[in-house]
Amino acid sequence: MSQDSSQYVASHVKGLLRSGIRDFFAIVSQMPDAISLGIGEPDFIAPWHIREAAIFALERGKTSYTDNLGLIELRKVIVHYLESHFGISYNPENEVLVTTGVSEALDITLRAIINPGDKILYHEPCYVSYHPSVTLAHGEAISIPTNAKNNFKLESESLIKAWQPGCKALLLNFPTNPTGGIMDREKLEEIARFAVDKDLLVISDEIYAELTFEGKHVSIASLPGMKNRTIHLHGVSKAFAMTGFRLGYACASSTLIEAMMKVHQYSMMCAPILSQEAAIEALNNGEDSVQRMFEQYLRRRDYIVRRFNEIGLTCHVPEGTFYAFPNVQSTGLSEIDFSHSLLHDQKVAVVPGTAFGEEGKGHVRASFSSSYEHLIEAAERIERFVGSL
Repeated sequence: MSQDSSQYVASHVKGLLRSGIRDFFAIVSQMPDAISLGIGEPDFIAPWHIREAAIFALERGKTSYTDNLGLIELRKVIVHYLESHFGISYNPENEVLVTTGVSEALDITLRAIINPGDKILYHEPCYVSYHPSVTLAHGEAISIPTNAKNNFKLESESLIKAWQPGCKALLLNFPTNPTGGIMDREKLEEIARFAVDKDLLVISDEIYAELTFEGKHVSIASLPGMKNRTIHLHGVSKAFAMTGFRLGYACASSTLIEAMMKVHQYSMMCAPILSQEAAIEALNNGEDSVQRMFEQYLRRRDYIVRRFNEIGLTCHVPEGTFYAFPNVQSTGLSEIDFSHSLLHDQKVAVVPGTAFGEEGKGHVRASFSSSYEHLIEAAERIERFVGSL
């Protein structure tokens, strides 16, 4: 056997870049006194009644596999939740698939729909896994730029310009990680008309839907004629502070769910039963907890955006999620140099905007899911750093 095992690595994997977030925070893990505004995870613990549901399920001996699609009780709760919150109706029997987080939901979606060479449109800056996930499914990812001038909304003109023959689907994420961008109904209707005109499937990652600060979240699947050409991805990680439960779901036509379930059953089998039991409790009885966390995120958002602008780092107001995306070009540093220098000089961790694609150039992502007290201290350190340049 050859000493060089790299020859056995698939070429499309060998060419992938490591996550810009994880590489950066390998450094942070060695600095115990650093303040991290980097990882996209609530600082809240999952509410007690949700944890108790998982504990009680374990005590009752719930340790088995479930149906590949997920517990029917959970699928019914998901359907009721989506109907009451977003006005979308699905059949729990064959239009809902419970997954191990939204990351798996996205992965099996792409693997179920992409033939080698199919093109998938997506908007940048975006979550770090979108482009690599398309590549891993042997597709070609086509980026659509968004910018701070319009709060990182997806403009139909940009979509029209980016489209090219061979595009099969459009991947959306609103509210958006890392920019906090949202889409109102009017703009979504423009996108929907284009999708119909070009016969595009829409994959809509709405994991931050409950964290919409301005107006009300609108799901593109709820628009006339869009349900059957949309795969709705959602979960309980962000709004319910349940990241470690790894519980997501996908909703779509029975034909698409069947295709996705085939990939799911051979790779994952089913989502963990204890997480499914906890999700039933979260979706049934978690409204008050979500609202309390929402109010804290809103307070934190208003503080950190104000402070960034006072410091001289121009920052638009994120209309959703728990991320601010300030522009650091006024410092004369690139987003990468700014992030590394800030970490080493003041021990505050933010993520370079280019970790989310080239459209993130000149920006950094700062999560305001940290405590209010940490945000105050982080802002003071950032102000000292900028003032020293």
